[in-house]
Amino acid sequence: MHLLRCFFAVLATTLALQFAAAPAQARGLIRDADIEHALRQLAAPVLRAAGLNSRQVRILIVNDTSLNAFVADHRHIFLNAGLIMKLENARSLQAVIAHEAAHITNGHITRRAGNARAARTAAGLGIALAAAAAAAGGPSDAAAGLAIGTQSAAFRSFLSHTRAEEASADLSSLRTLVNAGIDPRGALEVQKLFQGQELLTTGRQDPYVRSHPLTRDRIRATEGFVAGIKTTFPDRPTDTYWYERAKGKLSAFIRAPKWTLRRAKSSPTADIRDMREAIAYHRQSNLPKALKEINAAIGRRPNDPFLLELKGQFLLEGRRFADAARIYGQAAKMAPGEALILGGLGRAQLAVGQVSSALRTLETARGRDFSDPRILRDLAVAYAKSGQNGMASLVTAERYALSGRLKDARIHAQRAQGLLAEGSGPWQRAQDVLSATRRL
Repeated sequence: MHLLRCFFAVLATTLALQFAAAPAQARGLIRDADIEHALRQLAAPVLRAAGLNSRQVRILIVNDTSLNAFVADHRHIFLNAGLIMKLENARSLQAVIAHEAAHITNGHITRRAGNARAARTAAGLGIALAAAAAAAGGPSDAAAGLAIGTQSAAFRSFLSHTRAEEASADLSSLRTLVNAGIDPRGALEVQKLFQGQELLTTGRQDPYVRSHPLTRDRIRATEGFVAGIKTTFPDRPTDTYWYERAKGKLSAFIRAPKWTLRRAKSSPTADIRDMREAIAYHRQSNLPKALKEINAAIGRRPNDPFLLELKGQFLLEGRRFADAARIYGQAAKMAPGEALILGGLGRAQLAVGQVSSALRTLETARGRDFSDPRILRDLAVAYAKSGQNGMASLVTAERYALSGRLKDARIHAQRAQGLLAEGSGPWQRAQDVLSATRRL
């Protein structure tokens, strides 16, 4: 059944996230259509060269300033926000993506999944569905996403690759970069970034070093490979642009606004500078200045749906709901396949009382991205406002299940089951929630 498959797909993702998180701390995914689009542009040539479908492997950002990257399954590569902001160029980020892709293609995920099952049996630990549903926060939030629970000591090594796996991934990723026409020196730059950290105590090491053991032999091997490449790799200005845009937007939402305003003028392009300044002013609750700067960016790139989406966010959070709905509508027309943009449009439509339109928009968004809790939250509100209480309870049950609140999910699924027509598709979805909460 579709929903149950989604649950277990999210479970696999969440499981990996739990193991990678720092003990007793929570982390979340940063969901932003613009940043995810930028990462898709950077990852596409790498994934194709690695033999992976670039449309099926998602690159997602963990809201964590430490340096790390990891794979959860065959369809997700996770990059910590701190790593993206620390790297200095597109080729280094593409080298990280190539390395993580190599763990997928070399079969390391399957072997580690088996190890995880053995560890779980040995430790006597159960697995809870802990993928999360933080509602979109204040102006300082780029987005909200999956929350990551605490990890057990029994699972801390789940994402730790062996040195043999790392050497294998190194070689595969270097070949992938060359085949993609990307300078493999980026891989060496990443390794040198972490060089020497293995001499530090575990508590002072970046997570990447603990999960990707680095040795001098690996660095020598990479240096030898790079030195032996006689190919000249031309500049890739498009890659540079999307890397700088993702990094600029990410830092503008994570760093203090004053930090951004001091550094925005050093942005490589005028539209990135305008966007960063707009975000900083928005986070200072200065809507007029934020709109002035984002309008300047839109003027430079009038066909860019992601800049329009950002303007829509400013207007929505500034309580100019009708204007927000109009701008989000323009963005959605330019990028009809972007679930997160559709989610923003549906949110704005709800705010102006266009319940029927919001319901259609949010259902479309949900169909494209089942796991975004904000879409599910707004969809439940739209169903409730339209008098469809059974569907509102069902979608709420799904959202609670994704947040790991299994008791609440069961309550709402039982309520939905009693309100929906027995045997119908939605009724079956409620059954799936109940089944998932019993199994996990």
